[in-house]
Amino acid sequence: MPEPEIRELRYFRAVAEDLNITRAAERLGIAQPPLSRAIRQLEHRLGVGLFDRSGPRLVLTDAGETLLKESGQVLDALDAAVRRTQRAGLSSQELIVTAKPGVATELLHRVVAELRAGEDLPGIRVVVSGFGQQADMVRDGRADVALVSRPFEDRGLDTELLYAEPRVAALPATHELAGRDQLEPDDLAGIPAPRWDRARATDRNYWSARPEDAVDGPIVQDTAQLLEVVAFGQAVALVPKSLADRNLRPDIVYRPVPAAEPYRMLVVWPAGSRSVQTARFVEAAIRHANARPAEL
Repeated sequence: MPEPEIRELRYFRAVAEDLNITRAAERLGIAQPPLSRAIRQLEHRLGVGLFDRSGPRLVLTDAGETLLKESGQVLDALDAAVRRTQRAGLSSQELIVTAKPGVATELLHRVVAELRAGEDLPGIRVVVSGFGQQADMVRDGRADVALVSRPFEDRGLDTELLYAEPRVAALPATHELAGRDQLEPDDLAGIPAPRWDRARATDRNYWSARPEDAVDGPIVQDTAQLLEVVAFGQAVALVPKSLADRNLRPDIVYRPVPAAEPYRMLVVWPAGSRSVQTARFVEAAIRHANARPAEL
């Protein structure tokens, strides 16, 4: 049986993630007909159907679900091998670290400042990334190490929990719940919650107090946009307490939600890595995380 081509696997994953040929074609930058032909050719190579096309929308078959899971590991490994090989040929070996703006970069600044002040590392390059990108960047070789908050897919990664802190509800100052001392998840049932751009179902569940009753609010790109959405009464958000403490403003109130899952910050790096540079970064990250106030 002829083996699938890498191009076909990339095409398959785009369709499997969107479950829409038109959107997948736009994302890949190709026309829809050749994408459809490529998927049919892949199914012919494998001898199985990957999509159920009998209903109003595409649905992955059991075989398609398996290929989606397994192909990710293959493509991640290939991308990582190419990038790390290219970097190995450079004269200077930088340690590339990444984090999302906000709580993570506050810690990252302290870690990088310490390491740059010493002579242990030849160079550190910081890449400020977007929501949900950090783990993927480490997996595919774009970064050596990342600070990332749960939830995320930890396949192919080693992780170390740095700290956990409570989450609080950010509400408009005029909201009817603003007068409460603390809230329960049930209090937020049916209230729109902001949606992070590119968020998966697990992300949406985590950022909603009551996932089973979640109501989608506006899509946001960053913390500043999230807070404005809250201030204008378009949504209520669960945010880390440290973020609330650093963003006090008269049009937003923060109320504890003790039953909400805590905010967890981790440092992640490729599984099995023996990089001394990465190890030194992880040690510094743990040190600075432990120096944070015990109760936020």
